[in-house]
Amino acid sequence: MAETSPHIAQQNTAQGTHMLLMGCWTAARLAEPQSWRQIELTLAYCAAPGQASLTWDLRKLQRLDHTGAQLLWNAWGQRWPMGLLLLEAHRPMLMRVAQYASAAPLPGRKTLWQLFLLLGERLLVLLDHLKYLTRLTGQLLLDCVTLAAKPSRGPWRDISGHLYHVGATALPITALVGFLIGVVLAYLMSQQLRQFGADAFIVNILGIALIRELGPVLAAILIAGRSGSSITAQIGVMRVTEELDAMRVMGIAKGYRLVLPRALAMAIAMPLLTVWTTLAALMGGMLASNLVMGVTPAYFFEALPRAVQVSNLTLAVGKSVVFGLLIALIGCHYGLRVKPNTESLGQGTTASVVTSITMVILVDALFAVVFKNIGV
Repeated sequence: MAETSPHIAQQNTAQGTHMLLMGCWTAARLAEPQSWRQIELTLAYCAAPGQASLTWDLRKLQRLDHTGAQLLWNAWGQRWPMGLLLLEAHRPMLMRVAQYASAAPLPGRKTLWQLFLLLGERLLVLLDHLKYLTRLTGQLLLDCVTLAAKPSRGPWRDISGHLYHVGATALPITALVGFLIGVVLAYLMSQQLRQFGADAFIVNILGIALIRELGPVLAAILIAGRSGSSITAQIGVMRVTEELDAMRVMGIAKGYRLVLPRALAMAIAMPLLTVWTTLAALMGGMLASNLVMGVTPAYFFEALPRAVQVSNLTLAVGKSVVFGLLIALIGCHYGLRVKPNTESLGQGTTASVVTSITMVILVDALFAVVFKNIGV
């Protein structure tokens, strides 16, 4: 039997008004402009107030797919009509639409008590993370003691491998970003210093800003986004593939084999990357200062040691070690908490990067307050 376009016929009988549905109610036929306009007008009339007593006759439908069933379900106000005549072959499709495709009710405004409970729930989640992270830090300290007591059994191959991936492979991107930051800072400062004839002071400002603050923070943010996410993803994949369960069955300590190598590699690589990024930024600032303000590289090299004390570099290196340990611990923390599914892996990686960057900025602010009188 040839399929016909979907249409609706209205029949008035002694029992009331019957809406007779005929044709092929599928997505392909409903997309036809002529059929759709007629059906849209008819269904809008049927959905008007006062038409709830209509009887719907679906017994002459040739075909009915999910699109046609959803269209009818919406026209019925997402509830079964009082009068419905249909074939048993069409009932399962309507039942599925009624079960799964009904619109969910819009959430109402939260009360103050609900907001208070939500705040408490978030606080409990935060405390759970802090407890787990504290336990992870304590285990790292114990593993460091074990490594110092038996260095010959240490995971040195893992440490060297992570040191290469965290440090050596990050040299190009950190140098590029640091160089560009130095150029931008020097150019912007020159616009202001030139108004007061204080061109020579650009060395002081660039030196303090890059060596003390921007160098360590910039390197830490880049490594948090690059290597912190990698740490979480690596350990998370081990959870998804059940490698962590296999390690537990074999009696292999996760902290000693997974957390310790990454933490030590990050603590060693971060100071080196900080110095590397700072040097690249100073080179960019020196080049821009020479081009824009005429400050020669010879004067830059001569004035920089007098403008910036060595204690600023010591402070920057010390901060970078703390930043590296934080990034490694947070990355391992979220990696070990990943559930065995891909959705949790993506969420854990995102949370790891955001938390690492946030903690880097907070700890840097803490260092700035505590050591405000050093090197200035």
